[in-house]
Amino acid sequence: MKSLKMFCSASISALAIGAAMPAIAQQAPATAAAPARAKPVAVSELVKKVDIPYEAFTLKNGLRVLVHTDRKAPIVAVSTWYDVGSKHEPAGKTGFAHLFEHLMFNGSENAPGDFFEPLKQVGATDFNGTTSFDRTNYFETVPRPALDRALFLESDRMGYLLGAITQGVLDEQRGVVQNEKRQGDNQPYGLVYYSILENLLGSTPYGHNVIGSMADLDAASLDDVKNWFRSHYGPNNAILVLAGDIDAKEARPLVEKYFGAIPAGPKSVLPKVTVPTLAAPKTVTLKDSVAATLIVRSWAVPGMNDTDATPLNVFASVLGGLASSRLDNELVRKQKTAVRASADVDSMAQIGIFSIQVVVKPGVDPALVEKQIDGVVADLLKNGPTADEVARVATTNVSGRISGLESVGGFGGKAVALAEGQLYSNDPLFFKKQLEAMAKVTPAQAVAAANKWLGRPALTVMVVPGQREAYQEATAVAAKPAEGPAAEPAKGTRGALPDVAPIGDLVFPKVERTKLSNGIELVYANRNAVPVTQLSMSFDAGVAADPSEKLGTQRLTLNMMDEGTTTLDSVAFSEARERLGANIGSGSSADRTYLSVDAPSPNLAGALDLFADVVERPAFAPAELERVRGQMLTGIAQELTSPQGMSNRMVPRVLYPAGSPYAKLAAGGGDPAVVKAITRDDLVAWHKAWIRPDKAKIFVVSDRPLAEIKAALEARFGGWKAEGAAGTKSFAATTQAMTPRIILIDRPNSPQSQIIATQLTGVDPFSDTLPVATANQALGSGFLSRINMDLREAKHWSYGAGGGFSFLEHAVPYTISAPVQADKTGDSIKAIQQQVKDFLTTKGVTNDELVREVNGSTRELPGRFETSDAVLSGMQQNDLRRRPDDYFTTIAQKYRALTIPQLDAAARAALDPNKFVYVVVGDASKVRPQLDSIGLPVEVVPAASLASTKPAGN
Repeated sequence: MKSLKMFCSASISALAIGAAMPAIAQQAPATAAAPARAKPVAVSELVKKVDIPYEAFTLKNGLRVLVHTDRKAPIVAVSTWYDVGSKHEPAGKTGFAHLFEHLMFNGSENAPGDFFEPLKQVGATDFNGTTSFDRTNYFETVPRPALDRALFLESDRMGYLLGAITQGVLDEQRGVVQNEKRQGDNQPYGLVYYSILENLLGSTPYGHNVIGSMADLDAASLDDVKNWFRSHYGPNNAILVLAGDIDAKEARPLVEKYFGAIPAGPKSVLPKVTVPTLAAPKTVTLKDSVAATLIVRSWAVPGMNDTDATPLNVFASVLGGLASSRLDNELVRKQKTAVRASADVDSMAQIGIFSIQVVVKPGVDPALVEKQIDGVVADLLKNGPTADEVARVATTNVSGRISGLESVGGFGGKAVALAEGQLYSNDPLFFKKQLEAMAKVTPAQAVAAANKWLGRPALTVMVVPGQREAYQEATAVAAKPAEGPAAEPAKGTRGALPDVAPIGDLVFPKVERTKLSNGIELVYANRNAVPVTQLSMSFDAGVAADPSEKLGTQRLTLNMMDEGTTTLDSVAFSEARERLGANIGSGSSADRTYLSVDAPSPNLAGALDLFADVVERPAFAPAELERVRGQMLTGIAQELTSPQGMSNRMVPRVLYPAGSPYAKLAAGGGDPAVVKAITRDDLVAWHKAWIRPDKAKIFVVSDRPLAEIKAALEARFGGWKAEGAAGTKSFAATTQAMTPRIILIDRPNSPQSQIIATQLTGVDPFSDTLPVATANQALGSGFLSRINMDLREAKHWSYGAGGGFSFLEHAVPYTISAPVQADKTGDSIKAIQQQVKDFLTTKGVTNDELVREVNGSTRELPGRFETSDAVLSGMQQNDLRRRPDDYFTTIAQKYRALTIPQLDAAARAALDPNKFVYVVVGDASKVRPQLDSIGLPVEVVPAASLASTKPAGN
């Protein structure tokens, strides 16, 4: 369950990509005359397209119910929100709300065992739970015939939970939560958020982290947690939202049937919260194993219902939220003293945190950067934003909201918007009022709110490179002994789970193919749930196309492509994109390189104008190149401090021989020495060889008809012609001997170890891989897989573990990933070995597993392809794997034909339990003694060696 609200170190690693290089002599191409561009529609017109009509009713026991009807697919999102979060926790009980989120997934009196089993059986998608400062929620999207079962489960954990919570269940989930905490702590910058909360909000109920402290979690008794439930989880303290293929007339009798008999309980008391003001500016300095200094400057500000909340959000976006923000333009683009600069407001129900986050360029004095931050903030506070900046903020926000509301549930769909508004603001449509308010905010209002709240003393938390100090939270805590004889779970009184009526097979959107006049194939599907167009231009390139002698060229090229074109410089391009509410991005897999654009369809013409500029006419301006190169070098350095980054660099060295194009995956973000030497000419050459019409294919999902889409693309890409020779990839038929062993990458002071077990299989990626993939759903894929259930639920040594195949065009590796607590590293490898060996020999797929996976996989299809983004991904996957466009329409029949012997045979032909190589990233002083008893050779590799792209020996 994803539930911990923490500072995201992953975003730092991904976005902080920087270092320095001598200036290059070449000049950027002369700026061409700007072509006529389509103008964006008014933001007020976009706001009108954001709507979620709903009906509401309340049961006698106080349960508030909201129903939104959306008939686009035969699915219903069920979202249950409880008015209890970490702000309700008293001293000594921190982490209880989040702990209960886990406990409420572990079964109830009438539905014993993990809730994931009955949800998987009915084809639920987007099922999870989260905890925040303000609330706890549970959600799942189910096929309409499975709604009765979903409502039974939600009502059972609301009204019939306590009898199922035993000491064993408590100890199990306490261990899982503690490993969730270790997993977050183990990341670079993983301790920052703790310090911000303690020093900025410590006097308020928001002053401790949602996940709580190890000591409080360990001290929690069975009586403590049961009393916590009795105090907060009654129906009168909850909101139920149903969104999808249902209306209120259908919903009310169902809700009455399942929830009506649950008695009301105590109502959560809204804690008193006063926005604190520091007596004086305060700076806290932390050391961590990071590659670059991070500066986080924060102020406590009002919560989302305050009249200043929206103007503050606008001010924060102008300061550091836009791609063309003031901080980014000054610190990153102009002064080049930072590799990343941003600002935002974390708006909670009763309080907010206004934060500026800056990653300092290595070698630059952080004190200088602090002064520059002060200067940018002071200037904006004095002179305010421009009307154009404010309008760009509004357009960007509204556009994002339109795209997000295509989903009926999940983490951010329609059900979430309604529930959040009802719980926090007593208005389900509060989200629309926020958008309307944002569209009307004036520069004067934004600067007035900012001066009011940012004129107060700020907290600065600075994380500098160094050895992280030992801290109590990382200590492994022993399981709490049982209090007296083990209790048996209570027997249910409500009868069996409701049956599920037959669920129809998916009808995948009709996929149509045509070509532009220059031969580029266009693959199109229509979806009209939201007025949005998503486009991906796929090129036959990928990491495998990176020049062997200059690894990192592709990534640097892609990073540069939206940093200015021959008609717009970097800032002007960002501003133009923001006025349209468009997202333009790039990415790559092992085999393909992608350039993408999505935008509200009313602004599609303008978005395509910009996109064509990016694809055909990137400037690769020398000044921008040096800045982006610096960001990329810092990103590489950050990658080498992250457990995942380290293992990602090692695994390809194990799998592929030096001559394989896939060996280039070991470079990660690139070889620093090589990236420093890449020239502008190298980028131009790579672009010319690979980003070209004869290697391109365009995939589009849109509410606009194919004829209109084709005409728009023809106008911009129909005359595009390839120049020079195309790039080539050569996959020789060579293999690398896999010597089973353990490779230990030393990362001192790691409270967890990252375990990766991998081997190269002989699976043909273009064959029928459904049997082997389905077999793996029992072994390694998903929450209910054997590996996860063993390491997480049975042993609670991990927050989550699993394995899967990567279906590359020329290789199919299998990889198991398991972050585990450091003191259980050796035992976890043994547990993985045992699970894999049993599965591939004497304990193959069971009938229960076959039924579960076939039922779940077929019934989940409508929810799986609910959004345009999912359809677009499915279209590209089918094309890459050479499958027919209607593959997902026919896949249910293929699932139902699977047999146990077929699955076992496929798994045993693909995998050998004795051929895994184990890569472990952890503290060698703690981990090495555990590994020596496993019976495999242990090779210790220094982390620094991973920076080089020279392949490791075997």
